[in-house]
Amino acid sequence: MAALGLKCVRPLRNLLACSAHPQLHAKLVPQLRLMSSTSYEFIKTDVVGTDGRVGLVTLNRPKALNALCAGLMDELIKALNEMDEDPKIGAIVVTGSEKAFAAGADIKEMQNRDFASNYKENFLEWWSNITLVRKPIIAAVNGYALGGGCEVAMMCDIIYAGERAKFGQPEITIGTIPGAGGTQRLTRAIGKSRSMEMNLTGVPIGAAEAASYGLVSKIFPPETLVDEAVKTADKIASHSKIIVQICKESTNAAYELSLKEGMRFEKRMFQSTFATNDRKEGMTAFVEKRKPNWSDN
Repeated sequence: MAALGLKCVRPLRNLLACSAHPQLHAKLVPQLRLMSSTSYEFIKTDVVGTDGRVGLVTLNRPKALNALCAGLMDELIKALNEMDEDPKIGAIVVTGSEKAFAAGADIKEMQNRDFASNYKENFLEWWSNITLVRKPIIAAVNGYALGGGCEVAMMCDIIYAGERAKFGQPEITIGTIPGAGGTQRLTRAIGKSRSMEMNLTGVPIGAAEAASYGLVSKIFPPETLVDEAVKTADKIASHSKIIVQICKESTNAAYELSLKEGMRFEKRMFQSTFATNDRKEGMTAFVEKRKPNWSDN
């Protein structure tokens, strides 16, 4: 699926007209603002939620079912980094269309690659920059999340799915294997037997099955999925940003450390929150029976 020359970023007055998420309009129109003057070709970026504290990234290669070409991944990572550095944003939602979150990597881009160039360039490694974003990311998955699409969703911190979502690693059917986490993150998420079944057969699973496996947190009707993801992101963004980031780092450590070392890491991170103004403010507000006034430091 070759790259498409789609110009996505438009003036604010036209932004809603091209939005793939009409369910957001009524609640979020007053709170939208453009992220920056960056002109993206393969994604759209909005800022939504209470006081614009949620970043929304929409993958936008509709004719290619949001196939993850190099240009799209570069833009996605750039947008996520911008939102990570934006002091007003506390959480991020990444989504696609109701038809496809992302149907996989762009096969036409990879078709004629060779081992030597892949090895020298460490091909696909830059996708992992998504996992370096400090703020929580929710993947709102409608339609197909296959191959690289499933892997990108797993790089996020929470996955919400539309009722008709499909998750799969079909690389085996085209003579290769997953290269961005399909054998590793998927196994950690759903266990060896189920991961083996998905990776070795290439057969996708539906949203209900993905939820029963623990891959997906919640399922919603397709038309309300993004709205629900934004609600959760907005709730996360209502807390202290620095404490949220510490909590995300500590939770992710569970995948890298033994239980003993993980507990040691958690204790140190917990203890470190006592060096922040927000820990003091949060506990004081609780004792005084009022809402905390976060300073994010």
